[in-house]
Amino acid sequence: MKYKRVLLKLSGEALMGNQQYGIDPVRLNEYADEIKKAAETGTQIAIVIGGGNIFRGLQGASQGMDRVQGDYMGMMATVINSMAIQSALQTLGMKTALLSGVFIDRVADSMSGPKAIALLEEGNMVVIAGGTGNPFFTTDTAAALRAIEINADVILKGTRVDGIYNADPEKVPDAVKYHQLTFETAYEKQLKVMDLTAFTLCMENNMPILVFDMNKQGNLFNVLRGEDVGTIVTR
Repeated sequence: MKYKRVLLKLSGEALMGNQQYGIDPVRLNEYADEIKKAAETGTQIAIVIGGGNIFRGLQGASQGMDRVQGDYMGMMATVINSMAIQSALQTLGMKTALLSGVFIDRVADSMSGPKAIALLEEGNMVVIAGGTGNPFFTTDTAAALRAIEINADVILKGTRVDGIYNADPEKVPDAVKYHQLTFETAYEKQLKVMDLTAFTLCMENNMPILVFDMNKQGNLFNVLRGEDVGTIVTR
């Protein structure tokens, strides 16, 4: 396999499937099945998932809620999604562990890099909830931070499009797809790979980001085999 250890970043919205809110069990089980097949390649996989299908801190702030309180609510939403994906993976017979940047000892152990690495080395799929554990940071930033902490080879950002384009391919039919980019080029072209804090963390720590279509069956497995899937951003 091309990668020994990866950090898979999924959006909370992706779990909605065709629903307007919450978790679509069909989509959840599809993702769990894709992750199980990918794990069978022998690659160690850690997962960070957003909470936008349930609550976003910025959404609450825009409606007059205190930003800090709203961000903590968003972190709780990531915990719910992380518990759901953990449960779905366990149903498929996968060894899993749930860690969290927010202290919730009845549900998850506290997150630390050495603990996550040890669990991965023991054959566990590690789901990391609770964002960074601090307000004002997105789950993109949490994914970048956790990938660096566990010495991942790459961040795999699973989206609903098959890579990075020079324009939104869902709105611009003739948008051009990039197969490979440097961090500098992506920054100069103002391509929205991740939010700026997350992007900067990856650039400064030489953490590649591979953006791919998670909704296409077999794509995650193909990424781990080193096939030309999605767009990779590197030094």
